[in-house]
Amino acid sequence: QAIIAGGNGAMFKAVEGAEDDREAGAAAIIDLSVSENDGVVGIAASGRTPFVLGAVEQAKQLGAVTGGIACNAPAALLDAVQHPVPLLVGPEVLTGSTRLKAGTAQKLALNMISTATMVRLGKVYGNLMVDVQVTNAKLAARARRIVAEVASISEDEAATLLEQTNNEVKTAIVVALTGANVNDARVQIAQHSGHLRQIIG
Repeated sequence: QAIIAGGNGAMFKAVEGAEDDREAGAAAIIDLSVSENDGVVGIAASGRTPFVLGAVEQAKQLGAVTGGIACNAPAALLDAVQHPVPLLVGPEVLTGSTRLKAGTAQKLALNMISTATMVRLGKVYGNLMVDVQVTNAKLAARARRIVAEVASISEDEAATLLEQTNNEVKTAIVVALTGANVNDARVQIAQHSGHLRQIIG
Protein backbone atom coordinates (compact mmCIF):
# COMPACT_ATOMS: atom_id res chain seq x y z
CA GLN A 1 0.00 0.00 0.00
CA ALA A 2 1.03 3.60 -0.39
CA ILE A 3 -0.37 6.59 1.45
CA ILE A 4 0.47 10.10 0.27
CA ALA A 5 0.14 13.15 2.52
CA GLY A 6 -0.85 16.30 0.71
CA GLY A 7 0.58 19.73 1.40
CA ASN A 8 -2.47 20.52 3.50
CA GLY A 9 -1.84 17.47 5.66
CA ALA A 10 -4.72 15.53 4.12
CA MET A 11 -4.26 11.79 3.77
CA PHE A 12 -5.39 10.18 0.57
CA LYS A 13 -6.72 6.65 0.15
CA ALA A 14 -4.31 3.71 0.31
CA VAL A 15 -3.74 2.02 -3.04
CA GLU A 16 -2.93 -1.69 -3.15
CA GLY A 17 0.19 -2.55 -5.13
CA ALA A 18 1.33 1.06 -5.52
CA GLU A 19 4.36 0.44 -3.33
CA ASP A 20 6.08 -1.45 -6.17
CA ASP A 21 5.85 1.48 -8.62
CA ARG A 22 8.95 3.69 -8.43
CA GLU A 23 7.69 6.02 -11.15
CA ALA A 24 4.41 6.53 -9.30
CA GLY A 25 6.36 7.69 -6.26
CA ALA A 26 8.18 10.28 -8.34
CA ALA A 27 4.92 11.35 -10.00
CA ALA A 28 3.25 11.82 -6.61
CA ILE A 29 5.97 14.26 -5.59
CA ILE A 30 5.53 16.21 -8.81
CA ASP A 31 1.74 16.24 -8.34
CA LEU A 32 2.22 17.76 -4.87
CA SER A 33 4.33 20.59 -6.36
CA VAL A 34 7.24 19.81 -4.05
CA SER A 35 10.02 22.41 -4.26
CA GLU A 36 13.19 23.57 -2.51
CA ASN A 37 10.92 25.05 0.16
CA ASP A 38 9.74 21.60 1.27
CA GLY A 39 10.95 18.64 3.26
CA VAL A 40 10.02 15.09 2.31
CA VAL A 41 10.35 12.12 4.66
CA GLY A 42 10.16 8.65 3.15
CA ILE A 43 8.93 5.81 5.37
CA ALA A 44 9.63 2.17 4.61
CA ALA A 45 10.06 -0.52 7.24
CA SER A 46 12.20 -2.54 4.81
CA GLY A 47 14.06 0.51 3.56
CA ARG A 48 13.71 -0.64 -0.04
CA THR A 49 10.12 0.09 -1.12
CA PRO A 50 10.27 1.28 -4.77
CA PHE A 51 7.47 3.85 -4.45
CA VAL A 52 9.21 5.52 -1.50
CA LEU A 53 12.62 5.45 -3.21
CA GLY A 54 11.15 7.04 -6.32
CA ALA A 55 9.49 9.72 -4.22
CA VAL A 56 12.56 10.76 -2.22
CA GLU A 57 14.80 10.70 -5.29
CA GLN A 58 12.39 12.98 -7.15
CA ALA A 59 12.10 15.26 -4.13
CA LYS A 60 15.90 15.55 -3.96
CA GLN A 61 16.04 16.43 -7.66
CA LEU A 62 13.53 19.22 -7.00
CA GLY A 63 15.72 20.64 -4.23
CA ALA A 64 13.66 19.51 -1.24
CA VAL A 65 15.32 18.40 1.98
CA THR A 66 14.93 14.63 2.24
CA GLY A 67 14.77 12.27 5.19
CA GLY A 68 14.12 8.58 5.43
CA ILE A 69 12.89 6.31 8.21
CA ALA A 70 13.68 2.61 7.86
CA CYS A 71 13.75 -0.29 10.28
CA ASN A 72 16.59 -2.07 8.47
CA ALA A 73 20.19 -0.98 8.05
CA PRO A 74 21.91 -0.82 5.72
CA ALA A 75 19.01 0.15 3.47
CA ALA A 76 18.58 1.81 0.09
CA LEU A 77 16.28 4.44 1.59
CA LEU A 78 18.85 5.48 4.18
CA ASP A 79 21.45 5.85 1.41
CA ALA A 80 19.11 7.86 -0.80
CA VAL A 81 18.30 10.70 1.61
CA GLN A 82 20.15 13.55 3.27
CA HIS A 83 18.89 12.72 6.75
CA PRO A 84 18.66 8.95 7.37
CA VAL A 85 16.85 7.71 10.47
CA PRO A 86 17.50 3.99 11.12
CA LEU A 87 15.11 2.50 13.67
CA LEU A 88 16.38 -1.00 14.34
CA VAL A 89 13.52 -2.60 16.25
CA GLY A 90 14.43 -6.21 15.51
CA PRO A 91 12.16 -8.97 14.21
CA GLU A 92 8.40 -8.55 14.52
CA VAL A 93 6.44 -10.74 16.92
CA LEU A 94 4.38 -11.81 13.90
CA THR A 95 6.71 -12.24 10.95
CA GLY A 96 5.97 -9.79 8.16
CA SER A 97 3.54 -7.66 10.17
CA THR A 98 5.41 -4.38 10.12
CA ARG A 99 2.45 -2.55 11.61
CA LEU A 100 3.61 -3.81 15.00
CA LYS A 101 7.09 -2.76 16.18
CA ALA A 102 8.20 -1.05 12.97
CA GLY A 103 5.00 0.93 12.56
CA THR A 104 4.97 2.02 16.18
CA ALA A 105 8.61 3.12 16.08
CA GLN A 106 8.06 5.06 12.86
CA LYS A 107 5.01 6.80 14.33
CA LEU A 108 7.07 7.89 17.35
CA ALA A 109 9.75 9.30 15.05
CA LEU A 110 7.16 11.14 12.96
CA ASN A 111 5.63 12.60 16.12
CA MET A 112 9.05 13.98 17.07
CA ILE A 113 9.58 15.43 13.61
CA SER A 114 6.15 17.08 13.49
CA THR A 115 6.55 18.49 17.01
CA ALA A 116 9.96 19.95 16.20
CA THR A 117 8.55 21.39 12.98
CA MET A 118 5.72 23.12 14.84
CA VAL A 119 8.20 24.64 17.28
CA ARG A 120 10.47 25.88 14.47
CA LEU A 121 7.49 27.37 12.61
CA GLY A 122 6.44 29.40 15.66
CA LYS A 123 3.24 27.48 16.27
CA VAL A 124 4.24 26.79 19.87
CA TYR A 125 4.94 29.08 22.83
CA GLY A 126 6.48 27.19 25.73
CA ASN A 127 4.47 23.98 25.64
CA LEU A 128 1.32 25.66 24.35
CA MET A 129 -0.13 25.33 20.85
CA VAL A 130 -0.71 29.01 20.18
CA ASP A 131 -1.77 28.47 16.57
CA VAL A 132 -4.85 26.49 17.59
CA GLN A 133 -7.70 26.94 15.12
CA VAL A 134 -10.99 27.49 16.94
CA THR A 135 -13.37 25.20 15.06
CA ASN A 136 -15.46 23.77 17.91
CA ALA A 137 -16.39 24.33 21.55
CA LYS A 138 -13.52 22.23 22.89
CA LEU A 139 -10.94 24.22 20.93
CA ALA A 140 -12.60 27.50 21.90
CA ALA A 141 -12.16 26.57 25.55
CA ARG A 142 -8.54 25.60 24.90
CA ALA A 143 -7.90 28.93 23.18
CA ARG A 144 -9.33 30.83 26.17
CA ARG A 145 -7.12 28.87 28.58
CA ILE A 146 -4.01 29.48 26.48
CA VAL A 147 -4.59 33.23 26.20
CA ALA A 148 -5.41 33.47 29.89
CA GLU A 149 -2.30 31.54 30.89
CA VAL A 150 0.18 33.37 28.67
CA ALA A 151 -1.24 36.83 29.31
CA SER A 152 -2.01 36.21 33.02
CA ILE A 153 -5.62 37.31 32.65
CA SER A 154 -8.98 35.71 33.41
CA GLU A 155 -10.67 33.39 30.95
CA ASP A 156 -13.49 35.92 30.64
CA GLU A 157 -10.98 38.57 29.59
CA ALA A 158 -9.39 36.09 27.23
CA ALA A 159 -12.77 35.34 25.67
CA THR A 160 -13.33 39.06 25.04
CA LEU A 161 -9.94 39.40 23.37
CA LEU A 162 -10.54 36.35 21.23
CA GLU A 163 -13.84 37.80 20.09
CA GLN A 164 -12.08 41.04 19.14
CA THR A 165 -9.32 39.19 17.24
CA ASN A 166 -11.48 36.73 15.31
CA ASN A 167 -10.29 33.89 17.56
CA GLU A 168 -6.61 34.45 16.72
CA VAL A 169 -4.81 33.24 19.82
CA LYS A 170 -1.47 34.87 19.03
CA THR A 171 -3.09 38.18 18.19
CA ALA A 172 -5.10 38.13 21.41
CA ILE A 173 -1.93 37.46 23.42
CA VAL A 174 0.01 40.28 21.77
CA VAL A 175 -2.87 42.71 22.32
CA ALA A 176 -3.10 41.70 25.97
CA LEU A 177 0.62 41.95 26.71
CA THR A 178 1.71 44.91 24.57
CA GLY A 179 -1.38 47.08 24.41
CA ALA A 180 -1.20 47.11 20.62
CA ASN A 181 -4.40 47.33 18.63
CA VAL A 182 -5.52 44.28 16.70
CA ASN A 183 -4.09 45.36 13.34
CA ASP A 184 -0.73 46.36 14.81
CA ALA A 185 -0.56 43.05 16.66
CA ARG A 186 -1.14 41.18 13.41
CA VAL A 187 1.61 43.20 11.72
CA GLN A 188 4.06 42.40 14.53
CA ILE A 189 3.24 38.70 14.27
CA ALA A 190 3.76 38.74 10.51
CA GLN A 191 7.04 40.65 10.85
CA HIS A 192 8.34 37.96 13.21
CA SER A 193 7.13 35.07 11.02
CA GLY A 194 4.64 34.00 13.67
CA HIS A 195 7.20 33.59 16.47
CA LEU A 196 5.47 34.91 19.55
CA ARG A 197 8.57 34.73 21.73
CA GLN A 198 10.29 37.35 19.58
CA ILE A 199 7.49 39.79 20.41
CA ILE A 200 6.67 39.13 24.05
CA GLY A 201 9.82 37.39 25.25
